[in-house]
Parts: sequence; structure tokens; C-alpha cells
Amino acid sequence: MSHIVTVQDAVTAFADFMEPMDAELDAIELEMPVILADVDLLDAQIITLDRTPTELDARRIRRARRRVLAARLALANRTADAMVPGGAA
Repeated sequence: MSHIVTVQDAVTAFADFMEPMDAELDAIELEMPVILADVDLLDAQIITLDRTPTELDARRIRRARRRVLAARLALANRTADAMVPGGAA
């Protein structure tokens, strides 16, 4: 009888190089408004999965979509400003 065993070190080992770098954490923090707006949109859409959407549900989804678009626009503007030396072009 042979036993199936997992190699615990290979599964759960974390080295220093596996941690997110400061630049990656900064990028996540910069994108956090977009992430949260996407989560709100998904929440609004999930609510309507098991029922017929009401007018209130439709308005909630439209507002969430507008927030996603606004957050993505703000992120695009921030990253474009950061790429151009001296600020705005």
C-alpha cells in the first residue's frame, strides 16, 4: 500500500521574492476605485439574476455602470498624466 502525501514545503513555502513589490502595491492602490466600482456593478447585477429587474434595479445598474466608467476615466487620466513628463501635454 502506497500513501499519497503532499510536500508541505512546496505547497506553502513563501520566499521573499514572492511578496508583492512596493510598485505593485502602489498600482493596486491606484486601481482600487476601479476595483470597488466593478464590485458594486457586479453586486447590482447579481441582485437581478433570480428575478425580473424592476425600475429601481435598472437605475441601480445604470448608476453603477456610470461609476465604473468615471473611475476608469479618472484612472486613465492619472496614468496618462504620470507618463507625460511635466504633467499635462
